[in-house]
Amino acid sequence: MKKSPFPLDHILGLSWYISDSDGIGGRLRTEPEDFVVEELSDYPGTEESGPYLICRLTKKNWDQQRSIKEIANRLGISHQRIGFAGTKDKRAITTQYISIYKGDSAAISNLHIPDISIEPAGYSQQQISLGKLNGNRFTITLADHPLTNPDTIPELLHSLSGGIPNYFGYQRFGVQRPITHLTGLDMIHGDFKKAVETFVGTPSDYENEETSAGRKFYRETGDAKAALHEIPVRLSLERSLLHHLVNKPDDYAGAFHSFPRTLRSMFVSAVQSWLFNRALSMRLEEGRGLSEVGVGDRILFPEGKSDAVTTATLRMAAMQIKRNRCSIALFMPGSEPVESTGPDDRNLAWLMEEEGINAGMFASVSSFLETKFSGALRPISINPEILVNTEENKSIFSFSLEPGQYATTVLREIMKVDPIFMT
Repeated sequence: MKKSPFPLDHILGLSWYISDSDGIGGRLRTEPEDFVVEELSDYPGTEESGPYLICRLTKKNWDQQRSIKEIANRLGISHQRIGFAGTKDKRAITTQYISIYKGDSAAISNLHIPDISIEPAGYSQQQISLGKLNGNRFTITLADHPLTNPDTIPELLHSLSGGIPNYFGYQRFGVQRPITHLTGLDMIHGDFKKAVETFVGTPSDYENEETSAGRKFYRETGDAKAALHEIPVRLSLERSLLHHLVNKPDDYAGAFHSFPRTLRSMFVSAVQSWLFNRALSMRLEEGRGLSEVGVGDRILFPEGKSDAVTTATLRMAAMQIKRNRCSIALFMPGSEPVESTGPDDRNLAWLMEEEGINAGMFASVSSFLETKFSGALRPISINPEILVNTEENKSIFSFSLEPGQYATTVLREIMKVDPIFMT
């Protein structure tokens, strides 16, 4: 195990690498073609008719929300009529299925949007909703990494065969401007004015001078109308908040309702993810490994059943984990109070107390955002089969992950580079 030398890793809770081996370096996503994602699901719809038209969507270098809004605009419908199972990476080529309520297949076939392909695939009685997928298959090219020893990558992959920490990846929070969870913290505390200020007014060293100046202007003045002249047009989310505040001054909470529900929920979800990452890092730092079960640990079975390990069940739990019949899990905190069973729960309780948040605050923000943040168990490790093909100074990695698992979490163990090179 090795501690990350990068400050951002510690800020976001990804404090450890499970492998002691040096990484291979390199840079991720030099081109969108270097990051290919194919959603694994039971779609397309096989029914002859139904209210939902199922379509296969392939996009290149498109933000998920922006692509959905563009498709809706071209069709002349509300973006809320379009459902999808998972948010895909922007700087990539991604393929997934979407559902369109009362979609017109002829209109879909006539759409022409640069770097977007959308094909009708069938009908369904049900819409595609978040989380309704089996996983994702990744084909990822890492470029510009010198390899003098051909055994380096096989040895590195072997060192990961015992599992990788199931951290939430960088894109959950942002790398160039990691403020998603900070905005969520403001929301949980009920300070929506500060949440707008955090989201709109936090500058980044990686943004251009015009953007940074616009953000600083809003942070310093709080003048939404004047800030619209300073914030670049391409920052559509920030501008939608400001437009709302121009029309309804001081309605900071209502401003976030200008976002689609899936988008506004990501801020609080990022807080849950951040707490999970930090608790997992605390476990590793305390010397409790990914598969070394102890009394008080929670274990999770594939069908969703869970249990807390006791002295009486410790030996059996260890055997079940060794046979891959269950995994150690951490409970991501939310609106439902949870009885503490062991050191991981105590660490999470300490983290929540440090941030001044509790289950009741999650319940309050759940009601406002119209999204449940109940809390859930999440396995602490992943162990994908990783295939690799190396050519000169680039390597092509292929692997599949279950829903909610991040390719960047796997790649950071292989590369061990500054997170900025993984965006």
